[in-house]
Amino acid sequence: MNKDHLSLELDKILEKLAEQTSFEDAAQLARSIEPSTGLFEVNELLRETYDAHSLSGRFGAPSFGNLHNITNALRRAQAGAVLTPLELLRAAVLLRVIRSVIEWRDKSASIETCLDMRFNALSPNKYLEAKITSAILSEEEIADNASPELASIRRKIAAESSRIRERLDKLIRSSSMQKYLQDSIVTIRSERFVIPVKAEFRSAVPGLVHDTSSSGATVFIEPMSVVEANNEIRILRSREQTEIDRILAEMSSELGAYADSICQSYRILTELNVIFAKAHLAYKMKATLPIMNDRGRILLKNARHPLIPQEKVVPTSVELGTSFDTLVVTGPNTGGKTVSLKTIGLLSLMAMCGLMIPATDNSELSVFDNVLVDIGDEQSIEQSLSTFSAHITNIKRILDIADEKSLVLIDELGAGTDPVEGAALATAILERLRSLGAKIASTTHYAELKSFALDTNGVENACCEFDVATLRPTYKLLIGMPGRSNAFAISERLGISSEVVDRAKELVSMEDSRFESVVEKLEESRSELDRRLAEADELKLRVKEELERARLEAEESRKKNEKELADARAMAESIITKARAQVYGVLDEIEAIRKKKDATAEEKAKLKADIRSMEDAADPVRVRETEDYKLPRPLKPGDLVLIFDIDKKGTVLEVGKDTVLVQAGIIKTRVALDNLRLLKQEKVTLPKRSVTRTVRNDVSRSASTEVDVRGQNAMDAIMDVDKAIDSAVMQGLHILTIIHGKGTGVLRREIQQHLRNHPSVRTFRLGTFGEGDSGVTVAELK
Repeated sequence: MNKDHLSLELDKILEKLAEQTSFEDAAQLARSIEPSTGLFEVNELLRETYDAHSLSGRFGAPSFGNLHNITNALRRAQAGAVLTPLELLRAAVLLRVIRSVIEWRDKSASIETCLDMRFNALSPNKYLEAKITSAILSEEEIADNASPELASIRRKIAAESSRIRERLDKLIRSSSMQKYLQDSIVTIRSERFVIPVKAEFRSAVPGLVHDTSSSGATVFIEPMSVVEANNEIRILRSREQTEIDRILAEMSSELGAYADSICQSYRILTELNVIFAKAHLAYKMKATLPIMNDRGRILLKNARHPLIPQEKVVPTSVELGTSFDTLVVTGPNTGGKTVSLKTIGLLSLMAMCGLMIPATDNSELSVFDNVLVDIGDEQSIEQSLSTFSAHITNIKRILDIADEKSLVLIDELGAGTDPVEGAALATAILERLRSLGAKIASTTHYAELKSFALDTNGVENACCEFDVATLRPTYKLLIGMPGRSNAFAISERLGISSEVVDRAKELVSMEDSRFESVVEKLEESRSELDRRLAEADELKLRVKEELERARLEAEESRKKNEKELADARAMAESIITKARAQVYGVLDEIEAIRKKKDATAEEKAKLKADIRSMEDAADPVRVRETEDYKLPRPLKPGDLVLIFDIDKKGTVLEVGKDTVLVQAGIIKTRVALDNLRLLKQEKVTLPKRSVTRTVRNDVSRSASTEVDVRGQNAMDAIMDVDKAIDSAVMQGLHILTIIHGKGTGVLRREIQQHLRNHPSVRTFRLGTFGEGDSGVTVAELK
């Protein structure tokens, strides 16, 4: 990283990026990023970051785990070396991460991104991953099921060890041995089972001595009775290690066969981890994607320096390379000039590294071959003060390198020498850099450079706003406005006598006074425009809030209407369900009464009450509010009336005490007396249900009769059928056609059930084609 990038603190941004990575190689890759100078390459880098940013926002970032670089181990395995259990476990971890990253991408496959080529190049190997993880439990332990041979050997070792322990336990519990033992325990020394014997009785216990305690009071002896068994265990241990070495060699060989693809996948994972780290850093900085160009155009909107805490940084808007190629920033010290300069340079470098920038949408930046910087004041990160000679040496370096593809940032141009000579030198340097085609941003205190900017096309003034009333900078950069010195105003505010300040004003040249006056008027005009703009923004915000409130109210009203409609549907379903249940109950009662044949008055009254209750429950119409109304006279059968609450006309059939039986169309219903209105046509002809004798040409039907019970409930229909049967029997007829309609089949079923038990009916059948099919029942009478 060159000196200019360090001056702009790009290294600190890359360190923040490294902190977002998951493993060391990715962190090292993040720290080594260099700004790209090609527009296509920079746009590709930014597109990768933006796609990762979008995927992370919708699906969360993939997990990369704490990977280790096992490239060297894989190459050794490829050459035939045997890897250690730790190296094999790290390879299994890498394979697991490869698989999990691919699975994560499969879940987010609904979005196509420029990262898909990297994801598709990952090579998982679930078989090898499972084989390693199931066989190796830790870097020091191999699982019993790593191979059948290893499991067999370990079973034998366990059985032999158990037998040795049994022998030794029996030995140390014997009364003859107790007096020789230091402790009644069995322990292990040099992988052989031994017992602790007091040193003075060492010769009393025949066996091999394997160890002595630190105090010398105890010797650990392997009794001769278990020497052969211990030897057998030693042989089994040797076979166990041989089998483990074989297992490790086999796994290393398999892993080596896939070394190339695993190494490539590790490299891709490292790159992906850095890209998603860029996306994570963008979320932390609340960054956006800049629009890139290669024409030197910079247009930053509400840009924030990324190294200043977000609660302290003041957003600034900067423009360069649009209608002017040189920006001269003036203003008092600590006003934010240097921060504005660093923000331009650092955000340009960040974008060229593929990082999103902390600015609002549609900010523009350019790629540059060189970003040349001379910043060395007390506000620099290094805290180093440049001498005039060092300053000029750096300027010389910049003049030697700068061209039309360069961005030049100079802080306090021409400072550190005689003001007159310094201002002249600063002007000459700016003219030279402009002739080279560079884009320039410079800070200065020289009034001559303010005039240079005002008089020169392509050069623009800017200043960092300063509040004289509070003696504090606002850190707001104002493009097109030269900065004022404010020295006299500040001096008066700090208590310098007015005589001294007035004398100082007299000593200022007439040209300087006029210049300051013009600047002051410009400042007043700008403040007035800012005030009006703020008022307009506030009004716009209020209008937006009102529109949003109206939208929310409309949405709430829509939801309320939908809820009421849903409630009405639910109520209707409830009424239908209840009415259906009541219908079935009434039908059961009718059936019971019909079977009894002779129903009591109480049972009939109860049945009618149930029917009325069912009618009331099934009627969801609310009573309409109305004025007081009294019938002009008592109702009687045949009167034409209006059922008020449902606005339906009907004919009175039967008048009760408080209710009236009304026929409305094909429906008969009982209506409360106060819900009826007598219509002017007071008398109508009552519909009469008649049994019509029909003579047909067809011999088989010449003496038949018909009864039409369509639209009636089961009880009324059965009563009419009984009347028709009685009439036909009295007239000596033998065939009766009952027209009940098809409908749901309930009326047909009830009538036929009644006919089965009727004493005057010999048999019955459904109608044939031409008779009415299943809509009629033809009964043969006795």
